[in-house]
Amino acid sequence: MEKRKLFINFIAGVFGGLLVLLVYTISTNQNTNTIQQRNNYEQIEQQNGFVRKAVDSNQSGTINSQTAGLSSPVGMLENEMVSAAQKTVDAVVHVKTAYVQQYSYGNPFLEYFFGQGSQRKSQPVVGSGSGVIISDDGYIVTNNHVIDKAQKIKVVLNDKREFDAELVGSDPGTDIALLKIDENNLPHVKAANSDNVQIGEWVLAVGNPFNLTSTVTAGIVSAKARNINLLRENYGIEAFIQTDAAVNPGNSGGALVNRKGELIGINTAIASKTGSFSGYSFAVPVNIAMKVVEDLIEFGQVQRAVMGIMIHDLNESFAAENDIETLKGVYIDNISEGGAADKAGIEPGDVIVRIGTVDIKNVAQLQEQLSKFRPGDRLKVTVLRNNREVEKDVILQNKMGSTEIIQGEDPLVNLGAQFEQVSDKEKKLLNISHGMKIVELESGKLRSSGIHEGFIILAMNGMKIVTENDIRQVIEQSKGGIMVEGIYPNGMKAYYAFGK
Repeated sequence: MEKRKLFINFIAGVFGGLLVLLVYTISTNQNTNTIQQRNNYEQIEQQNGFVRKAVDSNQSGTINSQTAGLSSPVGMLENEMVSAAQKTVDAVVHVKTAYVQQYSYGNPFLEYFFGQGSQRKSQPVVGSGSGVIISDDGYIVTNNHVIDKAQKIKVVLNDKREFDAELVGSDPGTDIALLKIDENNLPHVKAANSDNVQIGEWVLAVGNPFNLTSTVTAGIVSAKARNINLLRENYGIEAFIQTDAAVNPGNSGGALVNRKGELIGINTAIASKTGSFSGYSFAVPVNIAMKVVEDLIEFGQVQRAVMGIMIHDLNESFAAENDIETLKGVYIDNISEGGAADKAGIEPGDVIVRIGTVDIKNVAQLQEQLSKFRPGDRLKVTVLRNNREVEKDVILQNKMGSTEIIQGEDPLVNLGAQFEQVSDKEKKLLNISHGMKIVELESGKLRSSGIHEGFIILAMNGMKIVTENDIRQVIEQSKGGIMVEGIYPNGMKAYYAFGK
């Protein structure tokens, strides 16, 4: 009996010892795993550049922050943006303008009965915007609307130095102007290739909103080749870079730069119902701006190259109706006789899908690509004809229909009108065979003579008008007044005259 009791106690002791050993082993493994896990976490934190916190063993309850580096994508982006801002702020200037506005006032009652005429007074008008220094010898790019009508232009650098600025030239068609100040060794920004800008990439807008100098805001590129119907000029080019970087009044003419601090655009407009930033801003791509700058320096005016085509974007219903198997490209409605496209063998109904190696998706993108060229330049244009690609070599022309560089002012400028060829539908409806239609009319000789928008010019001084170049030819050859014969869309014929 005693032996049996002794045996049972022995077995119980063995099992108890094994149980203690098992518990100890499990506990040790868990502690080891926890320590290893914590070390792994700390290693990952160091690799990713996060900020980790550790309790200081010397001071109870004190927490020290230790930065494990800035090699993470977030840290690298922050460093790049800071560096880009530092490169740019000194190259962005404050542009101040002033001019005297004349106005008249009087009492119509006194004038009618007593012959007391109206009186004229003048009032000073001031404005401001931004500009970007693009060379160390003082060339500055800004917007045309910043300096429009200005009689005096001052430029204030970021270091507070002030200079009188000379207007080298401007181009309302792109809303770009070029200024020059008499100074050397200036900080300036390097231009990037705006064709390489990607939707979604980070950008900085630098300018002087509300007269707050050297203001930097950040955002991303939201869209490219955006047309917002802002420019109403003849041959206006809209292919804006759209961003969500905050831009406000005073930012116009400022810099849009990438993460390297390279210039990719000139801030120009905002989409707003209040006049202040409300979500989107628009910049002229630097490739367009620099072409304008080069032309203004070399020729004194912009050399605009044209193909001589009437075009529109594609949509699903139009493509289906015309058996077109793509929605990307630009549809050609009509071709100017003797124009660049006509001479190259391009036909109405063709769809432009590529300029050189650049794919074309819409009208704005086509305008952007053509704006890089001058009259006389040769380029390869790929069109879809019967849904098959056809390549054509096009020699671009100027607005007058030749391949020469234009010297002197375009004679159409003083007319204040934008023309397009009459469509086949209108020809049939009005029983005419030719004509140039006025699609936009601003202040100028045509409006002053009583002509209204929509008027179709059939002849000038007895010469049949088929193209825009015919109008130029009549004006250049005329030595006195010009007689205009035409018809309105409602069928009413009309005659007008204006002096050269």
